[in-house]
Amino acid sequence: QVQLEESGGGLVQAGGSLRLSCIASGRTFSSFSMGWFRQAPGKEREFVVAISWSGYRTFYADSVKGRFTISRDNAKNTVYLQMNSLRPEDTAVYYCATPGRPRTFGSSSDYDYLGQGTQVTVSS
Repeated sequence: QVQLEESGGGLVQAGGSLRLSCIASGRTFSSFSMGWFRQAPGKEREFVVAISWSGYRTFYADSVKGRFTISRDNAKNTVYLQMNSLRPEDTAVYYCATPGRPRTFGSSSDYDYLGQGTQVTVSS
């Protein structure tokens, strides 16, 4: 059974940085892409970033491009989201996610598994 455990959320001032981590278990980590969604109160869930199983391909939503960086350490079964130049509009619950099928990068609809989420709050 796939398990995703996020950590690293918190409260930060605008312009600050946070690094989220997600440890995955239950299957061969290096065969699966990883990503992050976020959901702010009253808004739809947004697919923010993704990284392919090899780490060679990445995706960034326009809203975070140039500020967020996704990376992974396959030896540690961990994916990271470095968030810089944070803005109040980045405030949301951030969910680690992974597809149900191996070697799938594709669209957000491929990401069948989500973690419990970690709260990120950016104050102005």
